[in-house]
Amino acid sequence: MVWIARGRDQEALRGFLTALVYDLFHIVAKYGLEVVDRVRVDETNRLAAAAGQGRVRDARRVITGARWFLLRHAANLRTAAERVRLRDLLHATRALFIVYVLTDDLTRLWQYRSPHAARRFWEDWRRRALRSRIPALQTFTRMLERHLDGILRHCRFPINSGVLEGCNNKLKVLKRVAYGYRDDAYFFLKIRAAFPGIPG
Repeated sequence: MVWIARGRDQEALRGFLTALVYDLFHIVAKYGLEVVDRVRVDETNRLAAAAGQGRVRDARRVITGARWFLLRHAANLRTAAERVRLRDLLHATRALFIVYVLTDDLTRLWQYRSPHAARRFWEDWRRRALRSRIPALQTFTRMLERHLDGILRHCRFPINSGVLEGCNNKLKVLKRVAYGYRDDAYFFLKIRAAFPGIPG
């Protein structure tokens, strides 16, 4: 689908964002910042406030400085030592284990092509997230639910931010080669011609 509008401000993009999807990359990045990071800090502080002996002290040591591991998918870890470190992290506290597992599960929502099946999967994910009793996860889940229709549009429009960036770069080249266009209508026709076979 080709979507074109005049302007560069938020209002110009509003129709696009309303019509299409919330892509996986930005949702997962937001989850990492607002859930994984928040829970990691909260758990570090909670363990610091607890007795500094034995298992509590060991768990806090494992969590400290572990942000990078928690934000990476297990399949992307290269060495056995990295996989051991992740395993130790996930055993350190219940909350870290839950938010890490639910991150991976959340990405599966973008693999569905049936809105009905995707909604069923979402309901299961939502139920687990809300039952976790982890405030940051519960807040994020309620926010995500408000945008569920936009997320489920991915079933019909399976695009990602990489595809959008590629299209935008192609348009910049088109504009640069022509040294700009004075007529928006003509420029829009050139854009449609640059993506044949894609409905407008």
